[in-house]
Amino acid sequence: MSALPLQGIRVLDLSRLLPGPYATLVLADLGAEVVKVEDPTGGDYLRWMPPMAGEQSGWFHALNRNKRSLSLDLRRPEARGALLRLVRRFDVLVESFRPGVLSRLGIGYPELSRENPGIVLCSISGYGQDGPYRDRAGHDIDYVAVAGVLGVNGPPDRPVPLGVQVADVAGGSWPAVTGILAALLGRASTGKGAWVDVAMAEGALAMLALQQGAADAERRALRRGGEQLNGGSACYAVYRARDGGFVALGALEPKFFRAFCEAVGRPELGDLQFDRDGAGPGEEVAAIFATRTREEWGAFAALHDVCVMPVLEGDEPRRDPQFVHRGSFVEVPTPWEGRAMPGIASPVRIRGMEAPLQPAPRLGADSDAVLAEAGFDPGEVAALRSRGALG
Repeated sequence: MSALPLQGIRVLDLSRLLPGPYATLVLADLGAEVVKVEDPTGGDYLRWMPPMAGEQSGWFHALNRNKRSLSLDLRRPEARGALLRLVRRFDVLVESFRPGVLSRLGIGYPELSRENPGIVLCSISGYGQDGPYRDRAGHDIDYVAVAGVLGVNGPPDRPVPLGVQVADVAGGSWPAVTGILAALLGRASTGKGAWVDVAMAEGALAMLALQQGAADAERRALRRGGEQLNGGSACYAVYRARDGGFVALGALEPKFFRAFCEAVGRPELGDLQFDRDGAGPGEEVAAIFATRTREEWGAFAALHDVCVMPVLEGDEPRRDPQFVHRGSFVEVPTPWEGRAMPGIASPVRIRGMEAPLQPAPRLGADSDAVLAEAGFDPGEVAALRSRGALG
């Protein structure tokens, strides 16, 4: 088996909760050495958020496999000095503090780049490192709200919270991964690192690029429940089946919608796809879906190339044959919890390569080893611990 593509890349991860840890999970699954730098008094907040899987949270296990943990109290100058020394042998530092926190601690980008001109600093924040909102507190729902993403989700009468953290992952984690890899690629030719500035609200806003383009073409504002891809079109919608389950129809291209209409014995509906100001024959299609159960529609989808799939709920995706075949769900042996912890595999697949499955670390479990690898002798490690800088 070939070596993973990021083997040899070292990452210091100061981030907490979801956006940063998921980004570094992807990097770790691709072979990077990721060291979580955590506060000795509690570490990543996600460690202790219910539901617990035993000693630690199930959320924490889901995001932190294939990483090591170094426990440093960055409020202490000795710990900040140790971090700057560590930076000399690392390639990337990821953080998700509010803008300005690293600079106030004396470990901002100027200080980091003095220690290591090739360092890539990735800062993930709600609104970015500048602008009138830079210091505001927030979470995913706030970022999708101000970006307009929440405003186009749900029925026409009111917006509905999205079922997943779009701003955190699609707007934060993935731009961070992309920015880090781009900066590393640039460093290969220039020798210089970079500061990657990820604003989750902007990342959420980017999800509207297609819809905004359509609205701009028609010189109008975006519409909740009225756009072609958010429930405003019969050919791209969710329908209730006879047994109460739901089925998704994604026959956006005319050839697929016509094929669907022909397969269900209603070929005349194919020419009505964009009638009624683009809404199409919604009532007629709803009546068609009400004639079969969700499972029957699943069998129908297997026979016809018409962009139809049952809406899986609860644990059903875990048993779906496509995800089973692809190994999309993983089990990570975790001796310190006394069982294997379930997880979802990173979606970046490189044929012929397989991601490692090392358990998420206990808080500070690798502190001594990480420092020793960076050249700290036992006396220096003991001194850091005696001063309360090292957990």
